[in-house]
Amino acid sequence: MASLTLLLVLSTFSLLPLSLSLAHAHSFTKIYSFGDSFTDTGNTHTSTGPTAFNYISNPPYGVTFFHHPTNRYSDGRIVLDFLAESLSLPFLPPYRNSSAADQTHGVNFAVGGGCAIRYGFFVKHNVSFNLVPQSLQTQLVWFTKIAAAKGCKLQLDRRSPATPSKECAAVLGDALIWMGEIGANDYTSSLGSSVPIKTIQTLAVNSVVGFLQVLLNNGAKYIVVQGLPPTGCATYTFALSSPEDRDADGCVASSNRIALGHNAALKAKLDSLRKQYPEAVILYADYYNAHLTVLRNPRKYGIVERYKACCGFGGGEFNFDIFNTCGTASSAACANPSEYINWDGAHFTEAMNKVLANSFFNGTYCDPPFSYLLSKKLRSG
Repeated sequence: MASLTLLLVLSTFSLLPLSLSLAHAHSFTKIYSFGDSFTDTGNTHTSTGPTAFNYISNPPYGVTFFHHPTNRYSDGRIVLDFLAESLSLPFLPPYRNSSAADQTHGVNFAVGGGCAIRYGFFVKHNVSFNLVPQSLQTQLVWFTKIAAAKGCKLQLDRRSPATPSKECAAVLGDALIWMGEIGANDYTSSLGSSVPIKTIQTLAVNSVVGFLQVLLNNGAKYIVVQGLPPTGCATYTFALSSPEDRDADGCVASSNRIALGHNAALKAKLDSLRKQYPEAVILYADYYNAHLTVLRNPRKYGIVERYKACCGFGGGEFNFDIFNTCGTASSAACANPSEYINWDGAHFTEAMNKVLANSFFNGTYCDPPFSYLLSKKLRSG
């Protein structure tokens, strides 16, 4: 009966091709995830979260699936939730939730507004726009504490591969590492500053790669890395740009060029990591093109509004006001979030997250395919 129930769950969400079989659903028993607000399930504290979107503890956040706010930046589930469901695992508890005692199946360290580059760099260069103090480095510190509690003292020198201790191999060797989207906030926070975009790109990509090297040196074998989405297609980006700054998809051209440049640099670095760590399986999840596929074929996915925020203020073409964002008393949500790509002007609806998850997990927008990672894990025992 349990197997039949699992089959129905997998069929309902259509996240894994049925050809992967039920055995693949049990390939991983734990996930450790990192990233920013696209992956955060509750690590953001509203007093220190990104200024424009610090109302996630208010309705109507969470209205679609949970029916109450869960400190997710969506009306419902995010990609990480669909990943857990597809592997028959419970939703990952956020690290900062002290009441979530069960960390048997992993922990989520992603924090809304988090940057790839260290917080101190931005402070040094007088950058403060929408900035939060928790960076990717903070998430590594948090993970170090979790690992230490399991007897694993992480080797943090990324320059020379370490021989993982048996304790660290036990923590990381069988885990799926989900490196969620991170880096978009680095570019947004530095808007209008004197820091060159190229500098942000180099530092952000190197930070992600250095982070991954630490995990790989300590025994990580199965990693999925998300690239940046087309940030120029996010509702808030229209509010910060000139109407003339548009590409063929109607998105902000300058912002999308930055995302494309970042992703190209990241993919090149991942290629180098694969050569350096041939025993590891490192996937690139193509957030950018998965998003554009929906944007260019909205009816196929039941989408009516490609750019307009479902939850916002002001109506009009975008229904977005940076001073009256989702969760404020003056904002309101649309009747059918499933018809929208954008939930609050910066983040996706559950419906969009589900489509993106399916795009990653069915192999179309993961390189190599997600099924390859699962099969490698099963063969390793």
